[in-house]
Amino acid sequence: MKTSSLFSLNIKDLAKGILVAVGSAVIATIETSVQAGSLSFNWKSIGGVALAAGLSYLGKNFFTAAKTISPAQ
Repeated sequence: MKTSSLFSLNIKDLAKGILVAVGSAVIATIETSVQAGSLSFNWKSIGGVALAAGLSYLGKNFFTAAKTISPAQ
């Protein structure tokens, strides 16, 4: 399987970027709740973390050259 080319993104990259954004937002919410001692939602903070994580992942993939990944044996 070949990854996306340098300076391009494909659908798999976008799907994985969304997954990274959601996962990081969940982890940030859990961390904040544990530190505060109660479950609270700061949607602006959660959105900021999700946006930063998703864009960082997509940026990394955008500037990474294509490579071939062979399945594990």
